[in-house]
Amino acid sequence: MKMNKLLKFILKSIGIIVIAIILFLAIVFIVNMICNKTEKSKIEPYGQSVVVDGKKMNVLIQGEGEETVVLLPGYGTAAPALDFKPLVEELSPFYKVVVIEPFGYGLSDGTDKERNTENIVNEIHEALQSLNIDRYILMGHSIAGIYGLDYVNKYENEVSAFVGIDSSVPTQGGMDTEFPIKTFKLLKKSGIARLVMKLSADPYEGLPFDDETKKQIRMITHKNLYNSTLSNEMENFSPNFKAAEKLTFPKNLPVILLVQANNTDVEGWIPLHEGQIKDLEHGEMIKVEGEHYLHHTHSKEMVENFRGFIEGIQ
Repeated sequence: MKMNKLLKFILKSIGIIVIAIILFLAIVFIVNMICNKTEKSKIEPYGQSVVVDGKKMNVLIQGEGEETVVLLPGYGTAAPALDFKPLVEELSPFYKVVVIEPFGYGLSDGTDKERNTENIVNEIHEALQSLNIDRYILMGHSIAGIYGLDYVNKYENEVSAFVGIDSSVPTQGGMDTEFPIKTFKLLKKSGIARLVMKLSADPYEGLPFDDETKKQIRMITHKNLYNSTLSNEMENFSPNFKAAEKLTFPKNLPVILLVQANNTDVEGWIPLHEGQIKDLEHGEMIKVEGEHYLHHTHSKEMVENFRGFIEGIQ
């Protein structure tokens, strides 16, 4: 009898726990659905749209300098035009600054077209052509170093210099990893991803972003998180890095690489970048003490180094 009572108690307890978990997951799912719907109407437009491959691509233009700087984001940066804000503010007194939000990013449309380097580069170029921009300095963060290598070789007559912001290198390790993309999508759809972000520290806390900008970034992050366009780009990491291994910067192209000084995640981070510029006529690498998103905290220093490099060449 005692064993039967104990067994009933255990089964009842397990049932209560299972019901509690199901109820919890249901609440998380419903809250996420409601938030997605309400946030959609609260996202404030910025920049302007250009038509690329029949879809809308969002760009932000600020500053009226004679020279143009085109900014390209790192992978997964939810709202590039807002994320680059500290850097844009430092650049815009001297340059016309154009922030490109590729498909799947920021306020741009998504696309079903394969996210290989060729398509991404062609779309960026088409956006610049539609804006009548045909001479510019290309400045890219993180994975834009991979796309940028293809870009400067393909459109060498348009790009006057390349600036890497802790930019990726084709031969860096770990880029052949298979990512659990279906799991990522499930986490977003279930609302678990939103809950995790809610419980995690704010990545923009203490950075030079006003509260409204941070709020907009959070909402756009939830909108774009693990969307089909970005997921396909992640699937293409390995082939895109592999294809870039055969590319080098044109020898006569001025290149300055602003590199995280203390990267412990990628073996040989500094030597990898030194190798990219060693044979260039005008190549320089500058170590910056900071996190991967160097432009969040070191924009002023970066722009001073960049301008000094360009003026030295001129």
